Amino acid sequence: MKTHNLVSRDFRKLNRHQHSVGNLKPDIVPSIVTRSDCILLNFLNIRALIKHDKVVLFDSSSSVPGGARLNESHSHAIFVKELSKRLRLTGTDDEPYEFRALESILVYVMSNLTTEMNVHKTVLRNVLYGLDESIDRVKLRYLLIQSKKISQFHQKAALIRDLLDGLLEQDDVLNSLYLTDKNNGILHHGSDHAEIEMLLESYYKTSDEIVQTVENLKSQIKTTEEIINVVLDSNRNELMLLSLKFSTGLLSMGIAMYVAALYGMNLENFIEELDYGFESIILVGSILMFVLLGFSMNRLKKVGKMTMTGAYREGSLGRKRFH
Repeated sequence: MKTHNLVSRDFRKLNRHQHSVGNLKPDIVPSIVTRSDCILLNFLNIRALIKHDKVVLFDSSSSVPGGARLNESHSHAIFVKELSKRLRLTGTDDEPYEFRALESILVYVMSNLTTEMNVHKTVLRNVLYGLDESIDRVKLRYLLIQSKKISQFHQKAALIRDLLDGLLEQDDVLNSLYLTDKNNGILHHGSDHAEIEMLLESYYKTSDEIVQTVENLKSQIKTTEEIINVVLDSNRNELMLLSLKFSTGLLSMGIAMYVAALYGMNLENFIEELDYGFESIILVGSILMFVLLGFSMNRLKKVGKMTMTGAYREGSLGRKRFH
């Protein structure tokens, strides 16, 4: 704090998980804060302090006590190597030191976002392809899990995009990013920040493209869920219709069985004395069964048509009354 002329609150966000081994996930909310002679930056798992001649990385994600390595340690090591390589560049036409450091971090962040987005796209494509072939519980569970992951990734990418967008609208913050000029006594005022503005705008467009792509993925998931709901509703309706048809058939057979039961009793009646009595009972029972079956099926069709057209007719009458 004394070395870099900072106060304790400046380190709370940068160093939040330094001693929390059980919770090493980086903060999802990114931030860029400017001070008199430095920039405090928090992007994904990168927490850094940038000055006009040095960069301090708060590396709490590359290793944990005991020598255990985390999955992102290799990627982080590559980032540190590329950052060192870019910061060693010298020349009169080179960008200021702080701009090179900031751009290296932004390149790393956008590369990670793009890689993660491509992974989500590939997984989602496989899940949707499987659902096109058949719909089952396991595939729907995978779709739900992937939907949650894409929503979380969309939130992370959108926060980074919104942060860059907010910086581009703040002239005083953009002017304060010129640490080298400030160290040399050159102050920027108003809209005198074209260089840093173009740099941030380039990565803002990249982040916006990522957000738009992720939103398209979410739209595909939503469309697929709606189609699945329509298919499942249609299947349920078909099962209900099939059940009603069976119930109608059983009801129609019931009247024939009722007639047969009446004349199947051990009671004497004049029909038993006729030569064509048995055939007559069969004929009457069959006629009653088919009549009732035809009437029930006709009513069932009318009910089906009413569900499709009744709302439209009612809406049409309502519009006529309104006009």
